Amino acid sequence: MPFAFIPFLLLIVPIVEIATFILIGDKIGLWPTLGMIFLTALVGTFLLRIQGFQLLNRIKQETNSGKIPGRALGDGAMILVAGILLLTPGFITDTIGFSLFIPFVRSAIWTFIASRITFMMPGGTTFQNNHFETTDDRMDDNGPIIDLDEDEYSTGEVNSDSPWNKNESSD
Repeated sequence: MPFAFIPFLLLIVPIVEIATFILIGDKIGLWPTLGMIFLTALVGTFLLRIQGFQLLNRIKQETNSGKIPGRALGDGAMILVAGILLLTPGFITDTIGFSLFIPFVRSAIWTFIASRITFMMPGGTTFQNNHFETTDDRMDDNGPIIDLDEDEYSTGEVNSDSPWNKNESSD
């Protein structure tokens, strides 16, 4: 349950950021601390702009050459997250945000994520680990995948015995 940690993170990240503000503010003072926060937001905006435009050009080139820009889109998502983290006041979020602007870090994250994702396209074609596979016996971990058209699963008739069609209020 990886999503169970989100409420925990929403609580712990601000607490850690506040503690970091206090520690750094105690060492260098209030105004230098606030200046650093403002400076990281400016630098983050500048990096987001530069790398964002480079990324848009790369996506356009890959699309024009007939390639699927999956990696470029993944980089784009990470650069967007980096920009959001850098605009969020805090030294911990800034550190994570700046690290996402490093291509090596993005590459490692992309490799981790891409190894766990399979894209399925119509006709049984899958895309996983940077290559396509075509298969007729479409299966997933829960059994066969059965692909139905709308006319195959909907008769258009209303079943009055169905509990989904019962009115809660009786008039």
